[in-house]
Amino acid sequence: MPTLFDPVTFGDVSLANRIVMAPLTRGRSGPAGVPTELVADYYTQRSGAGLIISEGTGISREGLGWPNAPGLWNDQQVEGWKLVTESVHRAGGKIIAQLWHMGRLVHSSVTGLQPVSASATTAPHKAHTYEGKKPYEEARAITVDDIQRILGDYATATRNALRAGFDGVQLHGANGYLVDQFLRDGTNLRDDDYGGSIDNRIRFLREATEALISEAGTGRTFVRLSPLGLVQGCDDSDPHGLFIAAGKALGELGIAGLELREPGPQSTFAASDVPPVSPQIRPHFKGGIILNSDYDGPSAEARLAEGVADAISFGRPFIGNPDLPHRLRGGLALAEPDSSTFYSPGAIGYTDYPTAEEQVAA
Repeated sequence: MPTLFDPVTFGDVSLANRIVMAPLTRGRSGPAGVPTELVADYYTQRSGAGLIISEGTGISREGLGWPNAPGLWNDQQVEGWKLVTESVHRAGGKIIAQLWHMGRLVHSSVTGLQPVSASATTAPHKAHTYEGKKPYEEARAITVDDIQRILGDYATATRNALRAGFDGVQLHGANGYLVDQFLRDGTNLRDDDYGGSIDNRIRFLREATEALISEAGTGRTFVRLSPLGLVQGCDDSDPHGLFIAAGKALGELGIAGLELREPGPQSTFAASDVPPVSPQIRPHFKGGIILNSDYDGPSAEARLAEGVADAISFGRPFIGNPDLPHRLRGGLALAEPDSSTFYSPGAIGYTDYPTAEEQVAA
């Protein structure tokens, strides 16, 4: 059976090991969404991962409502990301860009625009803004013309990602953001070809994935989904039926990889007691499957041994442990990241976590 440290190939992207760095919003790219040398240092420190999936990266100003998160809709952002990809590649790593439209989970004080979604709904809780947390606003229901425009934004961002030197792209279809808002019947109240039946509700997912494929090809296109339970106010009455159908559709498109975030009941983010959907998706999806949520070394190895997963992605452990693959291989203790600095500016809590060797030397 494969281990975390065996190589694997997803489509056109070859990985030196099966440890994937999950996408992690960090907010260090400034109001213009342009990555800097500091961002390049952060990702390069973690280039021992078989694959890095970048933090969520906006495809447009409309869709990027997180303060100081990066974008990929203009030349300045492309040049900023080149600093990152070139540095990661020099260190021997691979990195793909996660393409993000937040839908109703933005605030007009960040974007200057009313949020949009599958339907006119309002997310619960509060949005992160430059002025602190504010209640979410009601989203405007996307028109069919809007859909075509946004699909064009996905294609443009994909083209820009390849110009910036990324090894591929991942569609962010998880965690209650725009694609997820179309998928789930709790947020998709439409009565046109994009709403109602499961086949209709996965249409936007399919078309957005096709937009990425049109620029990157199937061998460099990945998708992330979060099939289980309520997340950021987004839920579905039949998650297994929905996400098995979504997995089949993505399998038919022939994409390189599918990342599935499946938290258990003890997870510290969007905990769920819904059984995993990944075993039911596996027969219908022949690309690589990456499983995510709350794994450590032994539990990750166990999932690989089951034959459902081809790789495991780790999120927060990579924040505090830039040398995570080394620590997992050696069974070394993991440092706990400081959550108070997850989104703060500067190097503190970002690039100042020591490796295991640096800790011993100190």
